[in-house]
Amino acid sequence: MSRNSIPRVRVKGDPFSIGFAIGRASEFGFLEGALRTDQYRALDARWRGSEYLKTLESAARVAYPRIVREIEGIAAGAGQDFEAIFLWNCRGDLRLPEDVPPATKAVAATGCTSLLIPAEGDGPAVIAHNEDGAAEFLGACLWVEVEPDEGPAWKSFAYPATLAGDFGLNEAGLVQANNNISPNDLQPGVPRRIICRAILDAGGLDEALEILKRKDRACGFHHNLGEAKTRRLVSVEAPASGCAVREVASPRAHANHLLFEEFDGLEQTITLSSRKRQEAADRMIAKGALAGGPEAVLFDETTPIYGNKDRRDDKAQTLATSVFALFPDRVEWRVHAAPSECDALSGTMRVV
Repeated sequence: MSRNSIPRVRVKGDPFSIGFAIGRASEFGFLEGALRTDQYRALDARWRGSEYLKTLESAARVAYPRIVREIEGIAAGAGQDFEAIFLWNCRGDLRLPEDVPPATKAVAATGCTSLLIPAEGDGPAVIAHNEDGAAEFLGACLWVEVEPDEGPAWKSFAYPATLAGDFGLNEAGLVQANNNISPNDLQPGVPRRIICRAILDAGGLDEALEILKRKDRACGFHHNLGEAKTRRLVSVEAPASGCAVREVASPRAHANHLLFEEFDGLEQTITLSSRKRQEAADRMIAKGALAGGPEAVLFDETTPIYGNKDRRDDKAQTLATSVFALFPDRVEWRVHAAPSECDALSGTMRVV
């Protein structure tokens, strides 16, 4: 039996129905995983019932009411009250109390490693990604395939009781994979996971970039974005205080800290793991490791780039590895549960 099953959840319908299916499928993962983490307990004790959390909710309802309705569905499906699930979906937008243990802070700063590989000739552009998180979520996450009543169909990875959008694609040919970042610029606004979920509804890359350029974002990620029709790839650093876009013309990697000069003056937390993974991936790319495919870099266990909670200073575990090949008419995708469990999920999404 797989030690890291990634159940596939298929759903059609309105936002509440989509959320309900995610919540029902991840009820056990939320109860046994999220609710027991020190991170959730600390955030719940500090922010539940707060005016700040209410401000985030108000901003979300004004900007993306359908996505908030999805969160309401997740809460119902998971058998939880709305505030508990909304707070969980805002975990990156809320500051941890100063007195939490260092290990809890380390978990909050965990993140992923991504590769952007431009197309050569008639070949595909490629986005590849290690999704790293708390070890408690190994085997508790979902692969969600959705046909909404409005907007493009989409497929995405999702944490328990959480909006989808960490990595995924839609039938407009848009691909997204996100890296956690930890800048010190949190502000009241639209929570970052709602922004990620909104990108899954975008009709193309330009529309996705406009979402990331919003001035009212509470927090942010680094976004790896690609568009199948044009095989265009962009690397976007989008903390709350700005949005910097780089067109990708040569292979590059991104870990969990801001790299672009626009944010040189922005205070941020950079873990030793993020720095090491960035340096290792850059070095491997320069030495031609991508000739063996993106997995040759993402499965590296010497640095390690591939996350094993017992071997990384941030205690992160790689929960899944995804590879998206973007052709003009389709996206071919595969999700590995582990290096020893390749192609646990795979498929082709035609561009419409």
